[in-house]
Amino acid sequence: MKSKGMGWVAGLVLMIATPLAMFAAGWGAAGQKVQEKDNYRLEGPFTHGNLTVFLVHGRDTIKGVTFITLQEALVQRKVIVRETRSVNELTIENVSSDEVYVQSGDIVKGGAQDRMLTTDLILPPRSGKISIAAFCVENGRWSQRGNESATVFNSSANTVASREVKLAAKMKQSQGEVWREVAVAQDKLSSNTGGDVKSAASPTSFQLALENKNVQATADNYVNALDNLLDTRTDVIGYVFAINGKINSADVYASSALFKKLWPKL
Repeated sequence: MKSKGMGWVAGLVLMIATPLAMFAAGWGAAGQKVQEKDNYRLEGPFTHGNLTVFLVHGRDTIKGVTFITLQEALVQRKVIVRETRSVNELTIENVSSDEVYVQSGDIVKGGAQDRMLTTDLILPPRSGKISIAAFCVENGRWSQRGNESATVFNSSANTVASREVKLAAKMKQSQGEVWREVAVAQDKLSSNTGGDVKSAASPTSFQLALENKNVQATADNYVNALDNLLDTRTDVIGYVFAINGKINSADVYASSALFKKLWPKL
C-alpha cells in the first residue's frame, strides 16, 4: 500500500470532520470490541496523528467469487471505459472472463474530463457496453490532455477523498455542487500541505491534485504507519475512520478478499 492509492489518506489531509452518528450509534467507546447480533465486530482504534481507523470484522456473504478491481481491469485492459461526450454518463465494458467490481467514488482519468463514477457495480464477464452514471471532477477542460486519450479512460488509481464531493454527487445530484466541493477540497489540500496542489496541466482536476507531490508526501506518513493492518487479519470486511476524534465515514463489503484488494485505494 503506497502513495498511488490514497483515498482515505487524502481524506485525512483534507481534514473533513463531519460525524457519521448513525453509523457510530451503539458501537461503544473507542478501544472496545463490540459483538453485534449480526456477527460484525469492531477492532481498534489504530491511530496515527489525527487519524483513527477501526477495522470491521465479519463473515463473507459472497463466497467462491474472485473479483478484480476497476484499476486492475484497466491496467490489464480487461475493461474499457469510454467517453460519451455527455458530462454525466460514460460507458463501461468488460471484455474479459473476470467479474469486475466498480465502486461509487472511483475516479477515471482522461477522456474529455476526469470523472467520478457514482454507481456501485459488479460488471459481469463479457458484459457488452453498459451506460454508467458519472460526475465531472475537473471543470472546464473538454478536449485531450497531453498524451492521454480523449476517447477512453485508462486509469482509476484514486477514489474521491472528500465526503462533501461524494454527497454533492450522490445526494444533491448537482454537477455545479460537485465542482464547487472539488474546488473547496483543492484549497484545503493546498492549505494543509503548504503549497498549491493545482496542476498546470489542468488546475481544476481533482485527480491531478491527488497526484501532487506534496499530497503524496503527506499521505506517505500515514500510509507507512498503517499499511500493514491487514497483513495478519483474514476476516476484515470494512473500516471506519475518524479525523480529530470525529467519525467521518465507513465502508463495509461482502468479501474480505475484495476489501483487501481495495484497501490501498480506500
